[in-house]
Amino acid sequence: MKQLSGSEIVIECLKEQGVDTVFGYPGGTILNVYDELYKHSGEITHILTSHEQGAAHAADGYARATGKVGVCMATSGPGATNLVTGIATAYMDSIPLVAITANVGVALLGKDSFQEIDIAGVVMPITKHSFIVKNVHELADTIRRAFKIAKSGRPGPVLVDITKDVTASYADYEYHKPEPIAKVTSTIKSDDIEKAVNIINASKRPYVLVGGGATLSGASKALADFVEKIDAPVCDTLMGKGAFDGTSKRYTGMIGMHGTKASNFGVNKADLLIVIGARFSDRVIGKASKFAADAKILHIDIDAAEINKNIEVDASIVGDAEEILKTLNTKITAKKKADWMAEIKAIKEEYPLHYDMENLTGPAVINKIYEKTNGEAIICTDVGQHQMWAAQYYSYKKPRQLLTSGGLGTMGYGLGAAIGAKVGCPDKTVINIAGDGCFRMNMNELATASRSNVHMIEIVINNHVLGMVRQWQTLFYDKRYSNTVLNDGVDFVKVSEGLGCTAFRVTTVKEFEDALTKAIAGEGPYVIECVIGQDDKVWPMVAPGAAIETCFDSEEELNK
Repeated sequence: MKQLSGSEIVIECLKEQGVDTVFGYPGGTILNVYDELYKHSGEITHILTSHEQGAAHAADGYARATGKVGVCMATSGPGATNLVTGIATAYMDSIPLVAITANVGVALLGKDSFQEIDIAGVVMPITKHSFIVKNVHELADTIRRAFKIAKSGRPGPVLVDITKDVTASYADYEYHKPEPIAKVTSTIKSDDIEKAVNIINASKRPYVLVGGGATLSGASKALADFVEKIDAPVCDTLMGKGAFDGTSKRYTGMIGMHGTKASNFGVNKADLLIVIGARFSDRVIGKASKFAADAKILHIDIDAAEINKNIEVDASIVGDAEEILKTLNTKITAKKKADWMAEIKAIKEEYPLHYDMENLTGPAVINKIYEKTNGEAIICTDVGQHQMWAAQYYSYKKPRQLLTSGGLGTMGYGLGAAIGAKVGCPDKTVINIAGDGCFRMNMNELATASRSNVHMIEIVINNHVLGMVRQWQTLFYDKRYSNTVLNDGVDFVKVSEGLGCTAFRVTTVKEFEDALTKAIAGEGPYVIECVIGQDDKVWPMVAPGAAIETCFDSEEELNK
């Protein structure tokens, strides 16, 4: 046991937890922590971002890519509030993240002091827990508890706010080995397992829907065994990409508003839908009363609050998805369902995804990225049309390959996330796919990538409009393009070069292929601006609030 300052305790606790990287931005109240971080620069790498939001997104991307807890830091007031969007993004997608902020001294709290804000109160609805530490003797245990909460059960972000006087005060510190995080099994009831086994064994047309919880659980192997055993087709949500091999003959694509016709039609032909680690988002289910209307639904999820929240189910099992699937695999009776799989295969063949791949379109860009990376890259996205194209046209073979803001839909997420992913997985090719609207939001993080010499590739699909919003305006607002045209004088190549990146502008598939080849082989950050048509759309599409089987491949078909 030894006496350490609060700042020293923060760093020692990070080292205890195995933290090797922190993303952040210093300021007045957190200076003591940064001074201590300076002394441990050989043990913990600090990535200075251009904006605190970029730090939160980078910590999130690091966590999604590595499976570890991401860590970000910020000072009080605006530094702390700038983390909020990134914290909310992590919360909606159940990503383990610890945000450390500093506040004014205890004597100044509640007095509207300079850069004072109750950040613990601000983030209460968007964290698993938030703390404010006013006593140095409570600091170490609070940080340890924060990491445990972030990692355990359904993961999520935790915020620890530390008053400045605590960072300077002294307390006894003793090293604690982190507690192992056990899988959630206590909630798995034998009666629920038995009911699920009976339903599965009785099914003749089972379908499996995979969500992000399968990735968080590490359930891919057990899932693959389960699917083979029950002889079922598989679809996924946006967050579930890669949990099941997207190149498998069983895979039918994403489900929902921009899901494949094969998945949307197939699910509505099933007599049993087995949902693993998904929460029945409105973008997935469409009109709730029409979703899988002829099927019994078995819901497997770690969070009891998700059961019957959006969709009434016939059976459920609460607990860790991997452990549940392992148990089911020992109990279910294997039956081949050749007729059912043949029917799904026929639907896939009748309704393939199709798009112009000869000219430079969003899908052509994604298709070429897949080809040049052999399907092995970590793909990050922002939010909009390019996000949906990345979900449709890149086949994710493994979990943690697609990093995207699913629940919150955060424009500007991808660049910070790509920086975090590349720092966490330096041997992987990391590519962020952005639209021009998203790129404008956080393009300043290119300076972070160049400053830290992060070799990641930023693809900007530039149609000079807010593409997804324009698509809705075209289809549902009689082409009233209110504030969605971005055809101004901003030169993305010059901006990118000014921020220290190598940049290209391309207008053909061949030009893109050449630029991407150079970017993959190069060093440091690259930006490739891909100029496409402003009225390219994402198809298939389900109209908002409609049943998912009413999905259309064209504007003409939608308007019939």
